[in-house]
Parts: sequence; C-alpha cells; structure tokens
Amino acid sequence: MHPISKILYNGIKKFKQKKLFIHEPDILKKDVKFLKNCINTKNVSAAGNYCDKFENEIKKITKSKFVILTNSGTSALHISCILSGINNTHEVLIPAFTFVASPNSVIYCNATPHFIEIEKDYFGIDFVKLKKYMKKIATKKKKSWINKKTKKIIKAIMVVHPLGYPINYDELKKFTNEFNLTVIEDAADALGSYFKSKHTGTIGKFGVLSFNGNKIITTGAGGAILTQSKKLAILAKNLIQTSKLQHKFRFIHDQLGFNYRMSNLQAALGLAQIKRLKKILNDKRKIFNFYQNKLKNNNLFELIQENKDRKFNYWFQTILINKKYNKKVNKILNDMYKKKIFLRMGWDLMSSMKHLKKYPCMKINVAKDVQRRIIHLPSSSFLAKKIS
Repeated sequence: MHPISKILYNGIKKFKQKKLFIHEPDILKKDVKFLKNCINTKNVSAAGNYCDKFENEIKKITKSKFVILTNSGTSALHISCILSGINNTHEVLIPAFTFVASPNSVIYCNATPHFIEIEKDYFGIDFVKLKKYMKKIATKKKKSWINKKTKKIIKAIMVVHPLGYPINYDELKKFTNEFNLTVIEDAADALGSYFKSKHTGTIGKFGVLSFNGNKIITTGAGGAILTQSKKLAILAKNLIQTSKLQHKFRFIHDQLGFNYRMSNLQAALGLAQIKRLKKILNDKRKIFNFYQNKLKNNNLFELIQENKDRKFNYWFQTILINKKYNKKVNKILNDMYKKKIFLRMGWDLMSSMKHLKKYPCMKINVAKDVQRRIIHLPSSSFLAKKIS
C-alpha cells in the first residue's frame, strides 16, 4: 500500500464497516413514517401539504423569502437561467471545477459557458485573477461587457459553493458590481453552509439546492430554487408546472413550460430529514473531528477545514494530498477499493469534457493542479454513531 493509503486505512477502519462508500443516505424509521402517511392519504403527486411544509422549513433555515421545489438541482439551475434571460447571445462565467449540471443548464438555454479559474484553499472562484482576465478579454459597452473574440455579452456568473464550501460573498459583490453581472448560485452541495452568517444560495438573483441521494439530506432526487423576489418566485412556480394556469376543470398553458415539480412523496422524505438537519450537521462535524484526530501529524496531505468566515456543512470530508503525490491518486484509490473503502476523486474539470472542450476557458492552472490531488473520504452522517 502507498503510505497515504496506510494512514487513511488505519483511520477509516475504526468505523468497522464491511463496506464504506463516500456518502450514503441516512434514512430512519421516523422518515419512513412520513412516507407511509403520504401513501396512506394517497397524496403522492406534485401538489400537497408536504411540499408546502418542506418549502417552509427550507425558508426557516436559509432565510430565503421564497423557495420553489423542483425534481432536481439541474432543473432548478435550468429555470434560474431561463428567468435570468440567458440566451444564445450570452456567455455565463462558471468555475472549471464543478459538477456538469452547472454548464449543462447554460447550454440548455443555447448560451455559452465560459470556464474560469478557482482558488486553491476552498476551490471557489478566484476573483482576483478573474477581474484581470475580464479586463483583458472583454470590453465595456454601455452597462454590458462584451467578449472581444466571441462578440457575446458576458451576462451572468454562476458561482459554485463546491463540496459545501461557501465562497467569499464580499469578493463576489465587489466583482459583480463592477461588471454588472447576474448572479446564479449553485449551492447544490451547501445546505447548512454559511459565509459570515449568510446562508449559501441567498445572495444571488437565484440560489439552487440539491436533494439528490448523496446530499446532506435527500428526497431521492430533487432540488429547490431560492429567490428573494416574489415576482420571480411566481414565474418559477409557473414554469416548473408546465406553465399551467389555475382553473377548476380546464387545462390551459400560457407558454412553453417544464414538468420539473417535486412530488409530495419526495417532499415527505425531505421534510422528515430537514427536521433533523441540526443533528445531521452536528454528526458531520463529529466525523470531521474524528478524521482530524486520526489523520493528524502527517506531511503527506491536509484535511480541508473551515475558517472564521466560512462555516461548513462538512458534506464531504476531503483531503488534498501534497503535489509530489498527484500521480499516485489512482494507486491510493485502488489500494482502498481492495479494502472495500470506496473513496472518490474530485470532479473532472469541465473544460476537459468532450462536449465542453469547445467553449471559452481562461488559464486554469490551479484547477488543474488541485483537481488531481483531491480525495473524498467516507462522510455518511450515520458514521458518527460508530465513533467512540
């Protein structure tokens, strides 16, 4: 085994699990009661009291004025792009290190994703480098910034809170004010994460959460749109339900819409889970403290941790191995797979994807360096019960 593999194995084996995955859903008997009640009342489709209750709980936690449930985080991003007026004359700045849903949602609107550099500490956007880059590749015309090469308007920035690590909102505000950009926040990983007491997903025109099976809480598949605008919330609610107008017995649709609603059945599971979010976050922190203790005093890698301005949900427990070992990641992962410990690398960079290579991209040396050195450790919240 590689020396890093030995250190990781000696720590992780303390959980005493036959198999360990990165992040499994933690579904309790209490959660199943909510589901049974939903089924027994036969109120399982895309409208119901569990949807309303789940939305209200998200509002309480995030302090977002309006929440619209969707069938996935990707759908939520797509609707956010549509209602931001993004079209084929526009480019959207997106960090190269993210999940593929981010650029895909832009392409769904026939717009162009433009990939940008990240910073090395928390893998969010490097606004210092981006500012210099913008002034080099774009020219200001009235209130818009135009890409000199593509002639497209750089319309928006889709900020990502990667792995639940909140970006620096102070830097975001300075940047977007200078360049007059619409902000869409991909906070899919970041329920329960804060920057200076501000919940992720609540600064931009839209914020997006995900409740996929591997997220901090789950509805199986699902997402949510956060917005502070009543007008936008009404428009989003209409779009996700096939733009159907309310009528007692007629089916009238006033524009092209999408069937992106979350079901009441999914919301029942989400409601049960979000009611114990505080405990889940405490368990996550307990797991982090366990790793911090078991993996300390080595010069081979560092465990990513929060600072005074950033409060993590610790969705994933993540290490960044030293540069000299960046070609050993496959060896380390294979070592662990043999032990039935299924660790994972960071996302492949968006600019390396076959269908995304053609899109504009700034120099992303940090993203290329960091992506090769990220390893995610088992992080399921139920592992906290196994820590003595």
